[in-house]
Formats: sequence, C-alpha cells, structure tokens
Amino acid sequence: MKLETLANINIIKQLKIFQGINEAVVEMIIRNTEREHFKVGEIIMQQGEDPNGKGYIIEAGSVDVWVNGKQTAELSVGEIFGEVSLLNEEERTATIVAQTPVTTMILSQEILFKMIESGDNAINKEVIRRMEENLENE
Repeated sequence: MKLETLANINIIKQLKIFQGINEAVVEMIIRNTEREHFKVGEIIMQQGEDPNGKGYIIEAGSVDVWVNGKQTAELSVGEIFGEVSLLNEEERTATIVAQTPVTTMILSQEILFKMIESGDNAINKEVIRRMEENLENE
C-alpha cells in the first residue's frame, strides 16, 4: 500500500461519516472512489435531475442545500449528499451549490452496496439518518 493511501486513510477515517467503520471498508472506499472538485457557486447537482448513481462525501469545503428554491441546510467536511438518489434511483431531491471550493469523494452505487453487504452498519445508519433529515425538510 502506498504511503499516500495510508495518509488518506487516516484523514478519511476522521470524517464523521466514517467514524466507527472497519478500516478494511474505509480502504475499499478509498480504492474505489474518485475525487471531484467544484468552484465557488458551482451547481453540483440540480433538484429534479435524473440520478447518476453517485453520492458525494465532502472531503473539503462546504455546500448549500436548496429544496424548492429555499435554502434548507449547509453541509461541510465529512457529510454526504446525493444519497437518496444513490439508494433509490429517484430524481435528485435537492440542488447542491458549492459555497466554498469543494472537494468530494464520489461514492458509487456499486461501492455502497458492497459496503452494505459487508455487514458494517455504520455507513448504513448515517445514510438512513440523512435520508430521514431530507424527508423532514420536504
């Protein structure tokens, strides 16, 4: 394993969403995610768009969440968005706009299902919690 990957594991393990998750699962996430960067004001996803099989974990920066034209939340490092469409393959439920320069790890549906199958419930609980929050905001 490359030193860079070991450093990434230590950083990523500190993100809220990954706390308590088995290190092997975190390593699998790192090996199977891509990074995407967004500029201030850039729309990352638009409410009503078709799902693209991706959820986004904020590695750096913060975003604003807009539902039906109203700002409903601000998300920052360690938080996830896009998980509703990722799980249900339904249209996007919110518009996400980069508030600062943002770096995200992209979590694909395939990787999410592998984590769920691994029996490690920490990420399942976080995704369910966020889905419940989204439903309350609608």
